[in-house]
Amino acid sequence: MEGADVSGEEPVTSPDQHKPMVSPRLARLGAVLGALALLAMLFGNHQGRVEDIFLIVTAGILLLIPIVDFVLRRNGLKSD
Repeated sequence: MEGADVSGEEPVTSPDQHKPMVSPRLARLGAVLGALALLAMLFGNHQGRVEDIFLIVTAGILLLIPIVDFVLRRNGLKSD
């Protein structure tokens, strides 16, 4: 049966052997800049406060990610 060989000529590797697409430092910077951009959207021409709540919560979650990453790396629970 032709075409049964799914991998073809590519070597079979496990997912942990692949390098990440973005460096961790760049990902942390992107999270902080994204949170700052969301907080900058608080100053606009909108009437209600529901949008403010969603912007603040989303920015808080984005800022929480690098903070948790920093604490885990400082305590030796995660490698860089």
